[in-house]
Amino acid sequence: MAAASSVLVPVVVMLGIGLWGLDRGGMWRDEAVTFQVAQRSVPQIWHLLHTVDAVHGLYYLLMHAVLAPHPGEVALRLPSVCGAAATAGLVAALGVRLGRPRVGLWAGLLYAVTPMTGHFAQEGRSYALVAAGAAGTTLLLVRAARSTRPGPWCAYGATAAATCLLHEMALLLLLAHATTLALARVPGRVWRAWLLAAAAVVLALLPLVLVSHGQAAQVAWLARTGPASVRRLLGLFTGPARLVIVPYLVLVALAFRPERTPRGEFSLPAVALPLAAVPPGVLLAVSHWRPLYDERYVLYALAGAPLLAAAGADHLATRLPRLLPHAVPTGVLAVALVLAVQLPLLREDRRPDRRPDDLAAVSAVAHRELRPGDPVLFLPSLARRAALAYPKGFRGIHDIALDVPAPASGTLYGREADPAELRRRLERLDRVWLVAAPFATRRAWRPGEAAERLKLAVIHEQFVPLERIVRRGVTLRLYARRTTYSPGPGSGLPRPVPPSAGRAGPGALGSPPGPPR
Repeated sequence: MAAASSVLVPVVVMLGIGLWGLDRGGMWRDEAVTFQVAQRSVPQIWHLLHTVDAVHGLYYLLMHAVLAPHPGEVALRLPSVCGAAATAGLVAALGVRLGRPRVGLWAGLLYAVTPMTGHFAQEGRSYALVAAGAAGTTLLLVRAARSTRPGPWCAYGATAAATCLLHEMALLLLLAHATTLALARVPGRVWRAWLLAAAAVVLALLPLVLVSHGQAAQVAWLARTGPASVRRLLGLFTGPARLVIVPYLVLVALAFRPERTPRGEFSLPAVALPLAAVPPGVLLAVSHWRPLYDERYVLYALAGAPLLAAAGADHLATRLPRLLPHAVPTGVLAVALVLAVQLPLLREDRRPDRRPDDLAAVSAVAHRELRPGDPVLFLPSLARRAALAYPKGFRGIHDIALDVPAPASGTLYGREADPAELRRRLERLDRVWLVAAPFATRRAWRPGEAAERLKLAVIHEQFVPLERIVRRGVTLRLYARRTTYSPGPGSGLPRPVPPSAGRAGPGALGSPPGPPR
């Protein structure tokens, strides 16, 4: 009974935190991609994966089924909430199995109240589900290593393969498990069974790795890692408040008490430490030379940190029974205090402006400013994501550059006209609305695509900027042709907006960016 409640309570708490403020009233760019791709037909999704986002293919197919009955932002995020709740329960189950019920209860609760967990529990992306798969795979490893039957190893391999197919960076979990087996000094039969399962996982993942390698340009924006990356990840794993970090690290240190575990048996540190340290450590090290690291890619490793802290708290309670006569409620109270300290972070995270952009707000502005038939130019083409996620605000507009819509073209944002055709279309216009991503408003931006260079050149050479509206993540600007625009006194027409007006920074559209490359 104690073991069951130790698992159930963290699940309920995580569900409560995940469902709190789930409908933020707006999607940001990554969620919008999930939303619009998942609503395509299965053949259209399959067509897309051959050119882009193969790494998310299984997740898109899963979300296709989830969104089919009733697409919406809540439905988009519910799988992540369920994934986070499942992970909290699995972390607790690991604590119960490797320690005792109170270790599992504290670890599961601590996982649930960590701001990083709460953030990705409300993201319409695969990372919370990957974390659940990784925690489940780790639990299956512990069980399989104690079994002489092949069934548990088949379950381990199948779960690991599904987790890695949800996101290929989960493959680093196998290195963590190999480290665990080495620390536990398991016999040769366990190594042979694990190597067979791991080889099956790698073989299952190999086609995805080969395809996604050809799409590596998608992660060209990632930066090299350094000490600052390590410090930031540490703050995310424990919670960024100093009032939390210091006690957390003390408890983690206490988890490594000197004791000899029987050969072949799993101690909690031998499972939790490789899980928390190996995947991010390897990815951080590799990304110092070839950038591949992002915090979301190693969310699944977070499960190891609360297990270590809970083990340290258990050791402290065992050594000081008189000071902690009621260890279980005291530990729960301590987690509640951690939640209270980090509650402002969780509350802020539920505001739409905490994401890089708010596409619902962009669509609302477009709905207010644009009229049916208005010509609109998206710069670059990915700025079309607001129109794809929230088409109501752009209904009836004339998308000047678009040739083939996104679903039919097998792309995320549609296939646009070639530069010659695009120039002909723009030359027929007296006015045009520009919807631009933030980086496209900077003078230093030099697009590699010929069509994007042409958009910049024609806008700066042939048009004058008028009205401008800036929303987080997107700039909307009305342009009029230089040869036909003449405001004049009393004409009632707006005067040109100077480059420095509004909230756009230096190099905003309106001042020439220099000759296209």
